[in-house]
Amino acid sequence: MTAPSPQPTQPTQSAQSKHPDDTSAPNRPTARRAIAVAGIGNALEFFDLALYALMASYIGRTFFPGGNPGVQLVQAYAVFGVTYLIRPLGGLLLGAYADRNGRKKALVLSIRLMVLGTLLLAVMPGYSTLGIASTLGIVLARLIQGFAAGGEFGAATSFLVEQDERRKSFLGSFQFASQGLSTLLAAGFAAVLTAVLSDTQMTSWGWRVPFAFGLLIGPVGYFVRRYMDESPALATELESDAPKPSPIVSVFRHHWGGLLIAGGALIVSTALNFMLQYLPTYGIGQLGLDASLSFTALLIAGAVLTFVTPLVGLLGDRHGRLRIMIPAAVLIGVSVVPLFLWLNASPSFLTFAVCTTVLALLKAVYFGTLPSVMADVFPARARATGLSFSYNTTVALFGGFTPTIAAALIEATGSPVAPGYYLLFTAVLSTAALTTALRTHRIQ
Repeated sequence: MTAPSPQPTQPTQSAQSKHPDDTSAPNRPTARRAIAVAGIGNALEFFDLALYALMASYIGRTFFPGGNPGVQLVQAYAVFGVTYLIRPLGGLLLGAYADRNGRKKALVLSIRLMVLGTLLLAVMPGYSTLGIASTLGIVLARLIQGFAAGGEFGAATSFLVEQDERRKSFLGSFQFASQGLSTLLAAGFAAVLTAVLSDTQMTSWGWRVPFAFGLLIGPVGYFVRRYMDESPALATELESDAPKPSPIVSVFRHHWGGLLIAGGALIVSTALNFMLQYLPTYGIGQLGLDASLSFTALLIAGAVLTFVTPLVGLLGDRHGRLRIMIPAAVLIGVSVVPLFLWLNASPSFLTFAVCTTVLALLKAVYFGTLPSVMADVFPARARATGLSFSYNTTVALFGGFTPTIAAALIEATGSPVAPGYYLLFTAVLSTAALTTALRTHRIQ
């Protein structure tokens, strides 16, 4: 990750880098509307994605034959991971669509596709009814969701950071804060449902309830995006009749160094995010904790991610983003293994809740400023494409398969601490990417 883009940018007075074609100007009312538009739709989309991870054990029993719960869980998580392979394609196509036709049109399209995938998940009959067709139907639903989510990050993040150059770290932080809100909602559903329903009821129909809820609130996200204003960085350019270069060609020809930096910086964040979603399953299967209590711990983590992340983004605008991110990445690397050791030595709800909260806090500190850092390595005309491809490629490699890798590492080594070493490895990679961004792009 040492290859720079051809034209490194210079830092502004606020120690932030800025591409010359960015025309955004401070506008607080517009910025507040942007947070609502991007945040609501983004939370709804990632709510559905988080639900699948949390309900994986019940989905595995419903759609995969066989009586081995461990095998069914790995199969369910494999579908969870395989569908992330389509996200880079969705990122390229929807990201290029956002750069050429506007952030608004891309965000409206992505939420339509997400609702379609959620509908299939909510109503698909189980394996006992349709056989292999039900399994293929679930794969199709996840492919649609993955394609939609592929374009969501680039378009929504670009829309946020382009509202106000001086507050782009704070505004960009709502991209991940809204994902924290989705974790909060998904964990809340899981905690309540597993507390009031029996295991048989959860497997039969209970896991479908939150997906049905997503269908009910999906139109809200569509409505707020349908009537939003276009990003100020693209509004003038979209009205021009001048030929527009291909964003995909531009990204791979001129900004491949930015792809490596943005993707590398994201590695530890996305791995930790999916590890947090895997932890309730880990607590139930490896530590013998109550299902409802395990989901409650993740509920606490979701609250931390939702409310701490914007505060970190605000600090990034004032004091410099990499000054916060690099120490946070190092702390994640040195703390994950001791936390897993402590968790297995003292497998109680209190220990589990503390470990989950600490990991969530470290993640919030790290990724609060991350969206704006990733956005700064691409110009506005190719930003959604670059962000979408770097984000989704990284998520496909280090995120979507994290639960599968964690479960497989435990099965292969017999050590319940194995997931901690995987997170240590990702922290090293992200620290290297951040130091490269500081040296080659002068991002602060």
